[in-house]
Amino acid sequence: MVHTCLVVDDSRVVRKVARRILESNGFNVVEAADGQLALDACRAEMPDCVLLDWNMPVMDGLAFLKALRTEFGPSNPPVVFCTTENDVGHIETAISNGAQEYIMKPFDEDILMGKFAQVGLL
Repeated sequence: MVHTCLVVDDSRVVRKVARRILESNGFNVVEAADGQLALDACRAEMPDCVLLDWNMPVMDGLAFLKALRTEFGPSNPPVVFCTTENDVGHIETAISNGAQEYIMKPFDEDILMGKFAQVGLL
């Protein structure tokens, strides 16, 4: 089965890097530049997982995560936060609001695929 990952980041470069890694590992990729576009994408067609940036315009990652969990339930799809915010408070906030995992930027293929394996996508 081919999984679809929604990559949510306001950086086109980060989306491109994530797309390259994910597609080379057999994923389909949908992109969104902010949380509102990501929520619209989920309403149109729910992805199998979400790779989510924290700091974005319009709707940030945490606001998107809260809206996603309110609308679609507590654990589906799996969400992996991917951000430069590395303090424990941010990580705890992300997990307590429904994220399954958390990775730091910059990331590479091993880090990203390792986290996706941990959440059961590989």
